[in-house]
Amino acid sequence: MTSDTPKPSQPGPGFYRAGQLQPENSVGYLMRKVMSSIRTQADAQLASHDLTYAQWLPLFKLSLRDNCTVAGLARDLETDPASMTRSLDRMEAKGLVVRERSTVDRRVVQLKLTPEGQRIAALVPPVLTDVLNGHLSDFTHDEWQLLLSMLRRMLTNGEALRQQTPPTDTAAG
Repeated sequence: MTSDTPKPSQPGPGFYRAGQLQPENSVGYLMRKVMSSIRTQADAQLASHDLTYAQWLPLFKLSLRDNCTVAGLARDLETDPASMTRSLDRMEAKGLVVRERSTVDRRVVQLKLTPEGQRIAALVPPVLTDVLNGHLSDFTHDEWQLLLSMLRRMLTNGEALRQQTPPTDTAAG
């Protein structure tokens, strides 16, 4: 191996080979395509309520917890705080969410759903249920459980890889 060639992160079955990698057989590519399909279908069903993915997902997440900060929601949704702020601006203008400064730490902004935000957030679970069930329509219960198990294993493997990867120095150029 040359110094430019990345070393394998850990020994394993080696399902993929660099010279033979095809997107249509890539787990990552297929998962991204499935997620895109789920998001597109949910967007289509929620469009009549003037909601986009950038709005219905945060509303849904906010409906699941009592105390949530802008920074915490951005982390949970794996988005940058600036994008989260823009989405929150639109949701606040629609009367769906309010931002309140913490009385303990003025830098912290708490998020709360308005009654209208709660009403709209309640529309999301039935739509997601319909869309997810549609994507799993010809799966058996055992296949669904196996898929969930495999995805959880991939997440565990990914976390193990993350733990052993040294942080990159973004300041070095």
